[in-house]
Amino acid sequence: MKLKTSITLEAGVVAAVERAARAGESRSQVIERLLRQSLAEQERAAIDRRDRAILDARADELNEEAADVLGY
Repeated sequence: MKLKTSITLEAGVVAAVERAARAGESRSQVIERLLRQSLAEQERAAIDRRDRAILDARADELNEEAADVLGY
C-alpha cells in the first residue's frame, strides 16, 4: 500500500534524483528505489558489524580450533 507524503528537498538533491532516474521513472519512484537501496545497505552493514563482533569475541577460541584441525 502506497502512502502519500510530502518532503522538501534542496534543488541540488532534486537535480541528482532526476539524473539518477531510469527511463520512464518518476521522481517518486527514483526516491523510493534509492531509499530502499540505502536502507538495505544500512541493514547489511548492521549485520556485518554484529557478525564481526561475534567473530572478534570468539577469535581466540576459533583460532585454537583451526590450529588443532591443521595439526591433523
